Amino acid sequence: MDKTRTIDFSTLTLRDALDLATLVEEEAGERYGEFADQMDAHHNPEAAKFFRFMLKVEGIHEGRLDARRRALFGDAPRSVRREMIFDIEAPEYHEASASMSVRQALEASLRAEQKAHAFFVAALERVSDPEVRVLFIELRDEELDHQRLVEKEIAKLPPEPPFPSDAFADDPVAH
Repeated sequence: MDKTRTIDFSTLTLRDALDLATLVEEEAGERYGEFADQMDAHHNPEAAKFFRFMLKVEGIHEGRLDARRRALFGDAPRSVRREMIFDIEAPEYHEASASMSVRQALEASLRAEQKAHAFFVAALERVSDPEVRVLFIELRDEELDHQRLVEKEIAKLPPEPPFPSDAFADDPVAH
């Protein structure tokens, strides 16, 4: 739980938990947007398209959580802030590479969903509020659903070639 050092899960309220969950989705969506832009810059439209799809998925989930929070708590101020979390569901920065395949993009997303699932499993061990427990169980289970969705997409792909397309490219040299 070192990604949320300043959050005391034993005292987390439902409002705080909804704010936390919304911020997790926001962070993941922003990372997918960054990756999509990187893939566009490196002329990798297939990976960019997938990352934009994930940006949209995270945005939908963020929107639903935010709407739920507003319905229950209106515009009450947040006590959980973005700087209190880091990389809970967002794919790791080192996952993106200029020549990554769609399979590699999907696998990066799968690892991010697994990471989020592990986060909610660990958080549940510290949560004492019954409403927060119900929410975190729901979020944990949604992460499993997202993993299955990504795994199905991976299964549809042809196998990767034994070597990446740029494995035998010569490095640029001075003449």
